Amino acid sequence: METTKFLIGYGIYLPIALFLTYYVSKTLFKNGKIFMLDIFKGREEIAEATNKLFETGFYLLNIGFALMILQLNLYDNTYQELIEKLSYKIGGFSIYLGIMLFFNLYFFFRGKRKAKEARIEERLVFKA
Repeated sequence: METTKFLIGYGIYLPIALFLTYYVSKTLFKNGKIFMLDIFKGREEIAEATNKLFETGFYLLNIGFALMILQLNLYDNTYQELIEKLSYKIGGFSIYLGIMLFFNLYFFFRGKRKAKEARIEERLVFKA
């Protein structure tokens, strides 16, 4: 098999996977800061730190997964097959990123709900 096609494939796949990870992460955690502030009752320092830790974990998981599925197997050794394999690989990674996005949103909403329940309990304790 021709090494050039593999290098072209990797040269296309890696920047796209890294860019998608960066874009989703920046979007998620820029907007997730609002949830963290609500969860931590406006304590900006702890909200920011927790959000940064989630962001770091997000990068590690997604970049690790992108590298783990890097391998290209070209049997026909044609550019058509290369494009088809890349579209399948990038599409699969995009679906994975979408699932991770919704997984993180679930945790944000769950934390927000728990914070709201804790505030209601605090009000009930103070009234009693």
